Amino acid sequence: MKDRFHINLFNMVMSTASAVDLVSPLIAGHHLRVAYIAVALGERLGFSQERLQDLVLACTLHDIGAFSLKQRFDTLEFEMSDPHTHAELGYRFLSRFDFLKQAAGVVRYHHNNWAGGKGAPFAGKVDEASYLIHLADRVDVLIARDRHVLTQVSSIVSRIAEGAGTRFVPAHVEALRELASKEYFWLDATSASVDAILRKRFAGTMLALDAAELESLARMFANIIDFKSPFTSTHSSGVAATAEAVSRLLGFTEDDAKLMRIAGLFHDIGKLAVPAEILEKPAPLDESEFSVMRSHTYHTRRVLDSIGELGPIPEWAASHHEKLDSTGYPFHHGADDLSVGARALAVADVFTALAEDRPYRKAMSRSGVVEVLQEFVGKRHLDGDIVQLLVANYAEVDRARQAAQECAREEYRRFVHTE
Repeated sequence: MKDRFHINLFNMVMSTASAVDLVSPLIAGHHLRVAYIAVALGERLGFSQERLQDLVLACTLHDIGAFSLKQRFDTLEFEMSDPHTHAELGYRFLSRFDFLKQAAGVVRYHHNNWAGGKGAPFAGKVDEASYLIHLADRVDVLIARDRHVLTQVSSIVSRIAEGAGTRFVPAHVEALRELASKEYFWLDATSASVDAILRKRFAGTMLALDAAELESLARMFANIIDFKSPFTSTHSSGVAATAEAVSRLLGFTEDDAKLMRIAGLFHDIGKLAVPAEILEKPAPLDESEFSVMRSHTYHTRRVLDSIGELGPIPEWAASHHEKLDSTGYPFHHGADDLSVGARALAVADVFTALAEDRPYRKAMSRSGVVEVLQEFVGKRHLDGDIVQLLVANYAEVDRARQAAQECAREEYRRFVHTE
């Protein structure tokens, strides 16, 4: 295993933001537009480069704690009934990764009102960057998508100005007034190229992570995905443990077995683009819902490819719904295209899904799991040799899965009950 993995953190969070905003066309691009607006205001206010970097990280992940479509649509209302719950959840997720702890604190209070400097309702705890995201977020919410943005400038600035001194920091409102007369600001903010504009500005910084730090990052994203629902709260942990156990049985080196565990934690990162309503549906998905679900492995590959040089992890993680007969998705790879690691992770994903509770059924018995696995082998969906190896060592592999999922279950309980 490599000593260090070189991660482009800004590419990663921007790709993550794009995936999160794919849950609905009404939301598409929201995180990146807020990031552009906030950074432009921050530059106007004299923020240092380091503070701007933390600001753009926080902006691109600020609604990561809003799981359902309803929660995301609520964030698009100028007057929100519950603005703080998703911000608190976002903080809890992001603070688990050391390099995002500063951004996490900013996200936590990004719907906090300035309240004349008192910072209601979290007095004394709010970073100025949180207030700035609050203003940038509300500016984007006010931009109507069915009219040219330059026709809306006056009304947007007037609406924001009404909150100067109460909802928003007066100096931030003044910075918006100064920028508002510059057409480029509005055209950049609403451009289809806002992603490229931000990447050009911030994407040069690389982080060197060791394997433990990379796994910490993977586990953070696994939590973000899995904690959308109690039914999925332990899934990635189970897949990771199963894949690692199977890889050891296959003779993988210690280092490659650890990479397999990390790939298992990352494998569903593309579900950032799938709303909780679909993940939790207690019935078979309809054609439209299944189409959304099928896209998640595509987004897994694209997000992981944006992060940096992760060796075989992107291929292993994104291939878990490919099949040996080329009927899987999203790339329709066949037997000749799928590595042993990709095949092993696909088996681990199916095994874990069968052995755990789902919204529409209870966990299957050992005999039921084996029957389905062998059926998939017969259809050339899964690798027969790997399935045979798992079945021959069923108790050992299942103990590893259960232990990992029990740890994840306890972590989920602590997460949802944290005050």
